[in-house]
Amino acid sequence: MSLKEDVGYIKNELSSEEKFIENFVKGERFFKKYKTLIIAVVVILIIGLIGFTVKKSIDNSNKHDANIALSQFLENGDEKALETLKNKNEKLYEVALFLQAKKDNKIASIELPLLKELVKFQTATASNNIEELNSLSMQNDFLLKEFALFNKALILVNEGKYEEAKKELSQISQTSKAYELATLLNHYLLTK
Repeated sequence: MSLKEDVGYIKNELSSEEKFIENFVKGERFFKKYKTLIIAVVVILIIGLIGFTVKKSIDNSNKHDANIALSQFLENGDEKALETLKNKNEKLYEVALFLQAKKDNKIASIELPLLKELVKFQTATASNNIEELNSLSMQNDFLLKEFALFNKALILVNEGKYEEAKKELSQISQTSKAYELATLLNHYLLTK
């Protein structure tokens, strides 16, 4: 029996070695057949990785330069820093223009959506423009919607339109930061 077991063991070993060699030969054939494709994919991956790394490095450098330029502009009013900011980061450039216009009590033409809304709100509040405040408060995604409603109510109170002001104040949500102001104005309106 021992001889039969030894013969069986040797057959299994030869069979597994044959399978290993057979798989190796298949792998070698596959590699030879698709050699150029495999090399091309590896080269493309390496180039892509290098490109991604370079782009990330350039973006970080631009971000750093833009932050330094913004700081220089805000501290010194340096026009060269403003030009650098315009080239490096358009959004920070618009923020700088907005801050400069606010400092100079002017109105800046800005394309950044949030700052554009803020400029509209400031302009409408400064000019007591109820129509503009109304259009801003009708926008569901307006950042200062409740404050626009409060300012509209305040303008209406100054014009003596107390019932309309109460109606505007009732639209302010209890979870809003403007709710406390609305409550104070409502208490004042109780006497009117």
